[in-house]
Amino acid sequence: MNCRVCGYGYLDLVLDLGYHPPSDAFLSDLNQTETYYPLRMVQCPKCGLAQLDHTVPKEVLFNNDYPYETGTNVDGIKHFAELAKTVLDAYQLQSVDLVVDIGSNDGTLLSHFKTMGCRVLGVEPVKHIAKHAKVRTLDGFWDVNLARKIVESYGKAKVITATNVFAHVDDLHEFMGAVDVLLDKNGVFVVEAPSLRCLVDELAYDTIYHEHLSYLDQFPVSVLVSQYNMNVVATEHRQVHGGTTRYYILRGEYREPRGEPVDFTGFAHRVMLHRLNLKRIVPPDCVGVSAPAKGNTLLNVVPIDLRYVTDNSPRKINRFTPGRHFPVYGDHRLLEDQPGFALILAWNWKEQIKRNLSDYKGVWIVPFPEPHFE
Repeated sequence: MNCRVCGYGYLDLVLDLGYHPPSDAFLSDLNQTETYYPLRMVQCPKCGLAQLDHTVPKEVLFNNDYPYETGTNVDGIKHFAELAKTVLDAYQLQSVDLVVDIGSNDGTLLSHFKTMGCRVLGVEPVKHIAKHAKVRTLDGFWDVNLARKIVESYGKAKVITATNVFAHVDDLHEFMGAVDVLLDKNGVFVVEAPSLRCLVDELAYDTIYHEHLSYLDQFPVSVLVSQYNMNVVATEHRQVHGGTTRYYILRGEYREPRGEPVDFTGFAHRVMLHRLNLKRIVPPDCVGVSAPAKGNTLLNVVPIDLRYVTDNSPRKINRFTPGRHFPVYGDHRLLEDQPGFALILAWNWKEQIKRNLSDYKGVWIVPFPEPHFE
């Protein structure tokens, strides 16, 4: 394959995690057929973009059975409220200004912009989520044709946001072409994506899964947007999702991309050692708490035996995890059974999970950055 940003054709292997089913493809029964796909991270030696070298069709990943809804996460709601207020204050948005969120999910982010008086519009490919969203939402995948339709009906957008969606896109140039069509000449494009440097520093290889096609850092993002006469004018770090980078992108004259590509020297070896250490400390009577996509990468890479997994999402409860087929129960099961050990799979939300399940009397196991007990 060629690099998604610069088109270079010779990519370096960073990490091979074998074959996995899609991490959000929970099974309703064990007679369902699962399809496994290669899960390999590579890096472009020219622009530095880290990316997967195999693309699962977006219709497979983001189908009508897709389980994640933003509004189920209390700390995530607070994060989006902060994002909306920051953008509103920085760019002095008015009531006539249009804010479009790409991959808007249930409309949680846009609901904060709406409360502050902005016109808002979501774009969401998962039909059942778009149908019940908190704000006006168009059902479909983001592309140039959809952007043109929005311009015809609503005008140009003063703000376009893409939080935890930019990294999910195979054709980044189609995506950016559509942003170019819709964004006002004085508008801002705000991207949030998991921090690649945090992934490397904290060894968070569980965030590698088929939905995450690109692993972003400032240098390759700058290379990409410069091809559309845009620049990364500022970046901010947030702790959410185990480390997130926020990019503010504006139109303007070409600037040289800033930063250096991430160095993966020794990364694969550190992953191997982590897998051994986690396997060693997880006892046989352990259960898993939370069932995020990243948790299924971890469970399919490390041969841990769990009794079951708990979660608070109705779209995951009474199903089975992809690959390992652990049954998923409601969080109440943890409090009823009081197992001796509980592995927090959504470790990036561990404080929220521990608050919600404060009546649990056993020992928490946190898998990253190094496996440990709490």
